[in-house]
Amino acid sequence: MQHGGMHHGGMHQGGMQHGGGQHAQHGQHGAASAGHGSAMPKGDRGPSSLAFHAINAKMHAGMDIAFTGNADVDFVKGMIPHHEGAVDMAKTVLAFGKDPEVRKLAEEIVKAQETEIAQMKAWLAKNAR
Repeated sequence: MQHGGMHHGGMHQGGMQHGGGQHAQHGQHGAASAGHGSAMPKGDRGPSSLAFHAINAKMHAGMDIAFTGNADVDFVKGMIPHHEGAVDMAKTVLAFGKDPEVRKLAEEIVKAQETEIAQMKAWLAKNAR
Protein backbone atom coordinates (compact mmCIF):
# COMPACT_ATOMS: atom_id res chain seq x y z
CA MET A 1 0.00 0.00 0.00
CA GLN A 2 1.44 3.38 -0.97
CA HIS A 3 1.00 6.28 1.39
CA GLY A 4 2.48 9.27 -0.44
CA GLY A 5 2.01 12.59 1.36
CA MET A 6 -0.59 13.19 4.01
CA HIS A 7 -3.83 14.76 2.81
CA HIS A 8 -5.24 17.36 5.16
CA GLY A 9 -8.16 18.61 3.05
CA GLY A 10 -11.54 18.86 4.70
CA MET A 11 -10.18 19.16 8.21
CA HIS A 12 -11.50 21.80 10.55
CA GLN A 13 -9.12 24.04 12.44
CA GLY A 14 -7.76 22.14 15.42
CA GLY A 15 -8.04 18.71 13.84
CA MET A 16 -11.01 16.40 13.88
CA GLN A 17 -13.87 18.12 15.68
CA HIS A 18 -16.77 15.84 14.94
CA GLY A 19 -17.67 12.20 15.36
CA GLY A 20 -14.90 9.99 16.68
CA GLY A 21 -12.32 12.75 16.43
CA GLN A 22 -13.46 14.21 19.72
CA HIS A 23 -12.63 10.90 21.34
CA ALA A 24 -9.15 11.05 19.87
CA GLN A 25 -8.56 14.50 21.32
CA HIS A 26 -9.72 13.44 24.77
CA GLY A 27 -7.54 10.36 24.58
CA GLN A 28 -4.44 12.50 24.04
CA HIS A 29 -4.77 13.95 27.54
CA GLY A 30 -4.44 10.54 29.17
CA ALA A 31 -2.04 8.95 26.71
CA ALA A 32 0.99 9.14 28.99
CA SER A 33 -0.83 7.62 31.93
CA ALA A 34 -2.70 4.95 30.00
CA GLY A 35 0.05 2.41 30.61
CA HIS A 36 0.18 1.42 26.96
CA GLY A 37 2.80 3.65 25.44
CA SER A 38 4.71 6.83 25.91
CA ALA A 39 3.42 10.38 25.87
CA MET A 40 4.56 10.64 22.26
CA PRO A 41 4.06 7.98 19.61
CA LYS A 42 6.90 6.02 18.09
CA GLY A 43 7.74 7.11 14.58
CA ASP A 44 5.82 9.78 12.73
CA ARG A 45 4.15 12.60 14.65
CA GLY A 46 1.88 13.95 11.94
CA PRO A 47 -1.82 14.57 12.51
CA SER A 48 -3.04 11.08 11.61
CA SER A 49 -0.29 9.40 13.63
CA LEU A 50 -1.08 11.50 16.70
CA ALA A 51 -4.77 10.70 16.29
CA PHE A 52 -4.09 6.95 16.03
CA HIS A 53 -1.78 7.12 19.06
CA ALA A 54 -4.45 8.86 21.17
CA ILE A 55 -7.13 6.43 20.00
CA ASN A 56 -4.96 3.43 20.90
CA ALA A 57 -4.20 4.84 24.36
CA LYS A 58 -7.89 5.51 25.05
CA MET A 59 -8.95 2.11 23.73
CA HIS A 60 -6.39 0.19 25.75
CA ALA A 61 -7.24 2.14 28.92
CA GLY A 62 -10.93 1.39 28.34
CA MET A 63 -10.25 -2.30 27.85
CA ASP A 64 -8.41 -2.44 31.20
CA ILE A 65 -11.58 -3.43 33.07
CA ALA A 66 -12.09 -4.84 36.55
CA PHE A 67 -12.99 -8.45 35.78
CA THR A 68 -16.19 -9.78 37.34
CA GLY A 69 -15.69 -13.51 36.86
CA ASN A 70 -18.66 -13.52 34.48
CA ALA A 71 -17.09 -14.26 31.08
CA ASP A 72 -20.06 -12.85 29.19
CA VAL A 73 -20.05 -9.53 31.05
CA ASP A 74 -16.26 -9.22 30.95
CA PHE A 75 -16.19 -9.94 27.21
CA VAL A 76 -18.82 -7.33 26.43
CA LYS A 77 -17.30 -4.71 28.76
CA GLY A 78 -13.91 -5.15 27.07
CA MET A 79 -15.28 -5.26 23.55
CA ILE A 80 -17.17 -1.97 23.79
CA PRO A 81 -14.02 0.18 24.06
CA HIS A 82 -12.33 -2.10 21.50
CA HIS A 83 -15.12 -1.43 19.00
CA GLU A 84 -15.19 2.28 19.88
CA GLY A 85 -11.46 2.37 19.13
CA ALA A 86 -12.08 0.68 15.78
CA VAL A 87 -14.72 3.28 14.92
CA ASP A 88 -12.38 6.12 15.89
CA MET A 89 -9.55 4.59 13.83
CA ALA A 90 -11.86 4.20 10.85
CA LYS A 91 -12.98 7.83 11.15
CA THR A 92 -9.34 8.89 11.29
CA VAL A 93 -8.54 7.05 8.06
CA LEU A 94 -11.64 8.63 6.49
CA ALA A 95 -10.26 12.04 7.47
CA PHE A 96 -6.70 11.42 6.28
CA GLY A 97 -6.59 8.36 4.02
CA LYS A 98 -6.69 8.33 0.24
CA ASP A 99 -6.97 4.69 -0.82
CA PRO A 100 -10.54 3.95 -2.01
CA GLU A 101 -10.41 0.33 -0.84
CA VAL A 102 -9.30 1.32 2.67
CA ARG A 103 -11.89 4.12 2.81
CA LYS A 104 -14.66 1.69 1.82
CA LEU A 105 -13.51 -0.75 4.50
CA ALA A 106 -13.44 2.07 7.07
CA GLU A 107 -17.00 3.09 6.18
CA GLU A 108 -18.16 -0.51 6.59
CA ILE A 109 -16.36 -0.78 9.93
CA VAL A 110 -18.05 2.37 11.26
CA LYS A 111 -21.49 1.08 10.30
CA ALA A 112 -20.99 -2.47 11.62
CA GLN A 113 -19.15 -1.56 14.81
CA GLU A 114 -21.59 1.20 15.80
CA THR A 115 -24.43 -1.32 15.47
CA GLU A 116 -22.53 -3.85 17.58
CA ILE A 117 -21.67 -1.22 20.21
CA ALA A 118 -25.36 -0.40 20.61
CA GLN A 119 -26.19 -4.11 20.83
CA MET A 120 -23.53 -4.70 23.51
CA LYS A 121 -24.59 -1.66 25.56
CA ALA A 122 -28.20 -2.86 25.46
CA TRP A 123 -27.11 -6.35 26.51
CA LEU A 124 -25.10 -4.95 29.43
CA ALA A 125 -28.04 -2.83 30.56
CA LYS A 126 -30.14 -6.01 30.79
CA ASN A 127 -27.54 -8.47 32.07
CA ALA A 128 -24.72 -6.80 34.00
CA ARG A 129 -25.19 -6.66 37.74
